[in-house]
Parts: sequence; C-alpha cells; structure tokens
Amino acid sequence: MIAAGDFRKGVTIELDGQVYTIVDFQHVKPGKGAAFVRTKIKNIVTGNVLERTFNPTERVPRAHIETKEMQYLYNDGNLYYFMDTETYEQIPLNRDQVEDAMKYIKENMIVTIKFYKGVPFTVEPPNFVELKVIDTEPGVRGDTVTGGSKPATLETGAVIQVPLFVNTGDVIRIDTRNDEYIERV
Repeated sequence: MIAAGDFRKGVTIELDGQVYTIVDFQHVKPGKGAAFVRTKIKNIVTGNVLERTFNPTERVPRAHIETKEMQYLYNDGNLYYFMDTETYEQIPLNRDQVEDAMKYIKENMIVTIKFYKGVPFTVEPPNFVELKVIDTEPGVRGDTVTGGSKPATLETGAVIQVPLFVNTGDVIRIDTRNDEYIERV
C-alpha cells in the first residue's frame, strides 16, 4: 500500500481492478479546506489518461510490475516477436503494444518489456540508440553545429530533427526518451 502523499511519477497503482501509472501529480494546499493530491494517471493496458484527486492520507495498493530484458527478433506483419535471452522463450506482441517503441528498435536489439501478472503490456527501447540516417536533405557549406535543424529519416522509419551538418549515411545517437539527436557517431 502507498499513501497518496507519497505519489511520484512512474509509480504504478491499482484502482478499481485496473493498473495505472502516475504520469503527473501535484500536492495542493488550498487556503481553506483540507489538502489534497491532484494526479494524472494512465491506464497501462488501454492507455487512457484520467485526472483524479486523493486525500494525502488515502492509501491505495501498489501494483508490482515485472520487467524483463528481451531481444527483438522480427515481425511477420501483424505480430512482433521477442525472445527471453535466458530461457529462449519467444513471445508475440501485437502492434498496439509495441507501436511507440518500434520507431527506435532494430532486429536483434535488446529492449525492456514490462509485465503485470505475467501479461506483457509495454515495450521500452534502450535510452540511447545508434541508427543510420537513410534520408535527409544535403548539408550546405557553412552549416554549423549551432545552426538550425532539419528532418532526417532513420533506418527504422522514425523521423527526427537533426543539425544541418548531418548527412544521409551518417550513424547518429538518439535519446529515445525525448526523441532528440545527441551526436554523430
């Protein structure tokens, strides 16, 4: 059990038979009346985001989420297959479960998959990945690091903003948490 006053971003809780992760929270102490905790919670299965208020002393059950490092193998059009590197067990996941993460995942890459009661619900790519730029406008003489930016299509199909000096064929490092270019490798 966790008290609402101890909520933090990323904590998972159980409410009404559903599992939610705390996206945002705010402790509110109005001039009149009792304090309360205003939260935004996201259902980990459906992705729906709700706003809910709690009394700071109210206690809710904490949901225990299991994480596993797994290797992405391939997709057959509808399903994406991941393998547990310890047991070699393969699990198929549908497009809805992996859609956001797949823009940074290549075959044979190690990813983190989260499970609740043995059922996988989300796939997370590594925080930093190195991917090849397959299409971007050519750089122009005089482009500098501090200049502007341009869109670049990566080998996985993702499109991110990169500095003007990055060219097609370059391998770049990306922070997958905020979709930002870090450096050219």
